[in-house]
Amino acid sequence: MTISRGDLRTDDPALNTEPELTAWLHLFHTPRLGPRTIQKLLVEFDSAKKIIAHAHELPGETLRASLLEPDEQAIEADLEWLNNQADHHIISLADPLYPELLKQIDDPPMLLFVIGNPLTLSLPQLGVVGSRNPTVSGTETAHAFARELSVAGLCITSGLAIGIDAAAHAGALQASASTIAVTGCGPDRIYPARHRGLAEAIREKGAVISEYPLGMEPHAANFPRRNRIISGLSCGVLVIEAATRSGSLITARLATEQGREVFAIPGSIHNPLSRGCHKLLRDGACLVETSMDIVQELGPILGFAANTTEFQGESIQPAENQTEQGLITCIDYDPVDMDTLISRSGLTPERVSAMLSALEIQGCIAALPGGRYCRT
Repeated sequence: MTISRGDLRTDDPALNTEPELTAWLHLFHTPRLGPRTIQKLLVEFDSAKKIIAHAHELPGETLRASLLEPDEQAIEADLEWLNNQADHHIISLADPLYPELLKQIDDPPMLLFVIGNPLTLSLPQLGVVGSRNPTVSGTETAHAFARELSVAGLCITSGLAIGIDAAAHAGALQASASTIAVTGCGPDRIYPARHRGLAEAIREKGAVISEYPLGMEPHAANFPRRNRIISGLSCGVLVIEAATRSGSLITARLATEQGREVFAIPGSIHNPLSRGCHKLLRDGACLVETSMDIVQELGPILGFAANTTEFQGESIQPAENQTEQGLITCIDYDPVDMDTLISRSGLTPERVSAMLSALEIQGCIAALPGGRYCRT
């Protein structure tokens, strides 16, 4: 069951007052009271405050007892957190700031704790997810795609994790664009701790959000639920490097169930992190080679022109001369060593070494451990 703005009457100012927010926090801290039950109660009683007022009429002795004995300490802590910083916000399902796309999923969070600008939650978004231990090429791809898609008008949404998530956030920030981080812990926690600086930068340009209460640690079970918010906020989800058993594929599955587009970037058949993306492609995900592929797919849905004359995307420039171009043809997307390149090209070791340096500076190839190279 889903609810619409009409069901909730979110344009009614009475639904967004502090007493109403306090009532929402009352519901939020009631044990065993989930989003689906609250959705049904809202249709019947119109507001959280009315649900509390009629708590004694509700079926279920345990539920009635919980509602009649609110966790005053937790509610007070939430309100103190809210009033501690000007950019702290608590957005309920009935708040007009609650993002409409997220409201349409089967189990939308009843509350969102937001640090930053809540208006960014309603921007057209693309979820970008992938491995926590990506290759150098995967990290660079995530950064470049996020930067280019931000320029095209999409807000990049991810999970603040190490690896692909962090690279995607950084790419959006480099474009001076909004980006949204959805966390799997309480709003007073940053996980991983090494990303405090990144979270602060995201806060300045976009928002860091959580559905979890203050003090919640980043338990493993929180992240699959976190993933449904990433996909729920987004018009589509892009997967960049993922193993066959990974949280990224969970996000992609949730996106499919929510009616969102799923995009995947293929990779080398020898790279274990390509297998998750290849599985998605076999299952019907959109194959992506450039950022324009995504812009063209989502442009009609989002109402902006996906026109190559308006947005070309940033691409790697070709090698500057035919000799270097010839060497590139000797370099695979799989790692290859120096001796093999000398043999394939017929050039001297000195010449190959000089051209490899030039091609690396141009961004055409990547140097790998062990004196090996691959095409990017």
